[in-house]
Amino acid sequence: MVAVEMKKTTAPVTDAIIVAVSQLVDDAQCARRDPSHSDLEFHIRRANLTEGDPICHGQTVGKAKRIRATLNWALENDNGAGGDLVSSLISLVRGHGGFRETSPNYVGSEAIANLAAAMNDEGFELTSDGHLSSKVLENLSGMALTKALMAYVQRAKRGVQDAALLAGTGKDLLEAVAAHVLEQRYGAYSSTSNFPTLLGRVFIDLGLATPQEAVQPGEPANKRVERAMYELACGINQLRNKQGTGHGRPWLPTVTEAEARMAVETMGILAERLLLIHQGIG
Repeated sequence: MVAVEMKKTTAPVTDAIIVAVSQLVDDAQCARRDPSHSDLEFHIRRANLTEGDPICHGQTVGKAKRIRATLNWALENDNGAGGDLVSSLISLVRGHGGFRETSPNYVGSEAIANLAAAMNDEGFELTSDGHLSSKVLENLSGMALTKALMAYVQRAKRGVQDAALLAGTGKDLLEAVAAHVLEQRYGAYSSTSNFPTLLGRVFIDLGLATPQEAVQPGEPANKRVERAMYELACGINQLRNKQGTGHGRPWLPTVTEAEARMAVETMGILAERLLLIHQGIG
């Protein structure tokens, strides 16, 4: 039998998600329910977030405040670890029956709806029975896809590496945004075009300068910035590990962690610029 490696979903971390996840473990207004403080401690330690855990610093707090404080620390100091903790807490609550109405540990429909809404804003789906997954972008179009891409943009700007390659596609964030812009404007795009050609088409359509456009005497300084944006986008795309499936590290083996983070954040900035110009608000 061939073993299949399953990729764990790393959740996004935002202020709204932190509040909503805290509600999942909050039992201050009802009879005690699992998970216990001991359960929470195990998952906090596994995510390497004890530095943000108030109980590890001698404070006495309830479960909701404990998770809220730990995730707020992660939001500022280690977003990736915070995402791992959010994912594991959702699984923990599900394992205790927190998403099942007949369970004594049921967290309530409002808490589930709040978390689902917060996840939806970040391009993730949370089912009523507690299963979390990235939205498959190939199933989206129009404004729904624009919103989902912008959610990936915000994650990329925070340096979250799984925003580099998009769920359900073979594209990276910049390529997906470029393709989406052309589809929105013309109804289709050539999927056989290489990335520089695809991006060049988008730049020209949005009125941005490319290196192929000759420098004109006295032209605005932003034209130099636009040419640099194009070159930077092509360079980042070239760093991709295109032999992979999108389920592993999206960068070539020679790319360091620091370089990868820089690349992801830059992808977010460039992709956001293209989307905003396309929407007429850039």
